[in-house]
Amino acid sequence: MSRKTYKSQHLAKISLAVMGVGFVGTFPFQDTLWGTILQGGFEAGLVGGLADWFAVTALFRHPLGLPIPHTALLPKNRKRIIAGIISMLENDWLTKDSIRKKIATIPFAERLFPIAEQAISGQPVRTGIIKAIEHLLHSVDSKKIAPVIEVELKSKLNDIDTSNYLPLAIEQLISRKYDEKALDFVLKEIDEWSKKESTKERLGRMAVDALENIKADGFMQFALKSFTNIVNEEKLGSIIQGLIQKGVISFQDPYNQNRQTLLFHINTKLQDIKTDKNLTLELNNIKDQMITEWKIEDKIIDFIEQLKQKATIFIESPNFYENYLLPLLIKAIESLKSDQEKVDAIESWIKQQITIFVDNNHSKIGKLVEENLEKLDNKTLIDMIENNVGKDLQWIRVNGAVCGFLIGLILVGIKLIF
Repeated sequence: MSRKTYKSQHLAKISLAVMGVGFVGTFPFQDTLWGTILQGGFEAGLVGGLADWFAVTALFRHPLGLPIPHTALLPKNRKRIIAGIISMLENDWLTKDSIRKKIATIPFAERLFPIAEQAISGQPVRTGIIKAIEHLLHSVDSKKIAPVIEVELKSKLNDIDTSNYLPLAIEQLISRKYDEKALDFVLKEIDEWSKKESTKERLGRMAVDALENIKADGFMQFALKSFTNIVNEEKLGSIIQGLIQKGVISFQDPYNQNRQTLLFHINTKLQDIKTDKNLTLELNNIKDQMITEWKIEDKIIDFIEQLKQKATIFIESPNFYENYLLPLLIKAIESLKSDQEKVDAIESWIKQQITIFVDNNHSKIGKLVEENLEKLDNKTLIDMIENNVGKDLQWIRVNGAVCGFLIGLILVGIKLIF
């Protein structure tokens, strides 16, 4: 029981005691005028105080413990009172319409933005966001994602048509003068090959064999035979080796007409390749076959795991949130605030969700109140009510005694007059 309720209850008892003592104390003076008047007042005050005490007590318990009918009203009508409270809450005080109207007047988005701006700079939100990102990273299953990435990657590569890139490759080849570089490389290799002693010997043997295999009659046969008797394999090899080296040197000269003619021919062939459908088809077939046989799932898994490790290290760095994530969050909030259409959409969505929640759970308000009240026994419930309204109830007793005393005085006065 609260201190204020105890004081008011103590005052009620004193007022009742005063009326009782006054009533008894006026017996020796009841033959006098003032004694009669005061006795009548104290008598009425005592009756009024006792009546109000009985009425107040009867609300909560049986007066003096006697099972008088129509007393202990609260314990006897507990279920009906609880049902009345629930009905009043659901149908009068907290109706769906009243809650909806109240929700409609609250600018949720306007209030949420300052809260969000303040929260994202705080340590709890910072820690929570970082942990959430780390959890998402660790929950990524590389073995499940790798096949999906492999399929998508191969699909995109299969969609590539080499006919779109072959002309570009040829243009790059020509602009970077790879045709000339390729020719110079071949000439260099031929030059190095021709300078070898083994090459000279091989060329000599090949020349002699070629001369011996030539079929000719008459003077031509005589001339060939005379030439082969004069020139042996070594001399023929040296002659051919010299011719090759001279040809290489002439083709290595940038201004050589034969070189220019050859390069022009190569360039013409390269230009023809741009529109060669058979070559394009073959290149596409080679590409598709290479992609089909390309086993990259393990490499994708390794790449994802490495990416996860690097991302984790980056996220755990002290400057990640301050320098990267926080500016993004602030920018996102500012962007939302400046877009009234999005703000209205957020506002509408929040109110819609709250309204749906209220509609689906409105009946639970009464259920919650009922469950909480049912948890209380009669004594606890009575004490709770008395602690909250006991002061006013005790003042009813005091007022009953005082009003009774005054009314008693008036009635005795009227009685004496008439």
